[in-house]
Amino acid sequence: MRFGMNLLLWTGDATGEEFLPLLERLKGMGYDGVEVPIFNLEVERYAKLGRRLDDLGLARTGVTVRSSADDPMSADPKVRQDGIDNNKRALDCCHAGGMTVLAGPYHSAIGQFSGKGATPDEWKIAVESMRAVAEHAGRLGVTLSLEYLNRFECYLLNCASDATRFVNEVGLASCRAMWDTFHAHIEEKDAEEAIRTLSPVMAHVHISENDRSTPGRGQVNWKATFDTLKAVGYDGWMVVEAFGQALPELAAATKIWRRMFESEEKLAADALAFMKSEWGKRS
Repeated sequence: MRFGMNLLLWTGDATGEEFLPLLERLKGMGYDGVEVPIFNLEVERYAKLGRRLDDLGLARTGVTVRSSADDPMSADPKVRQDGIDNNKRALDCCHAGGMTVLAGPYHSAIGQFSGKGATPDEWKIAVESMRAVAEHAGRLGVTLSLEYLNRFECYLLNCASDATRFVNEVGLASCRAMWDTFHAHIEEKDAEEAIRTLSPVMAHVHISENDRSTPGRGQVNWKATFDTLKAVGYDGWMVVEAFGQALPELAAATKIWRRMFESEEKLAADALAFMKSEWGKRS
């Protein structure tokens, strides 16, 4: 098991020199790695960041999203191709920066809705688009870890059974799915059953509280989560995903209107202690 911290708590672009002290502090806390936002698709920036992280001894994963302008599920061929191309570009950034996992809901546009569930045609388009992306991922040695989201953020993949079916239809070893405790808390009736459903294709885990603040301080069924992850033999990344008000544009997207923790770094420290304690009980 490796423990990571998603840098979206602080920034949407961690490639600048100003974030080096933060990365050093996260390493000092005991994190094995960080999850790097890949929204800016300039490959060399991530290559440079990767060299810094190597110097610090921090491993890393990546996270990205797609919008209505580059939706891989779009019926518009140009928009769809832009989504495929930008996902491939994000993979190039991962490869340059030494990230072997690309997490996120980049299967479709976040925050875009049709007023109904995904149609058979939309599902087919999304699968075909992701297969093209997965082929590129396989060539680069990066694993896609597709994130299903709650019904208020997307309408393609909303639960473990959706994600499992989708990955199986893509049908390539480079395409896998991830478990996110925030979305599961909203959508799943039984965390244990859902983790077992997802486990054959699971490649990544986000540890995220129901209010997006400090893990272990809210309503997520943590006992079932950790017990079942242990039972299914999960041993990949466990990454804290929390959001605050540091980024106004992200606060607007995540609907974070009030401060729910003392400081970002205290949240990071408390979250790491929580994960290590819970996992240690099951070792």
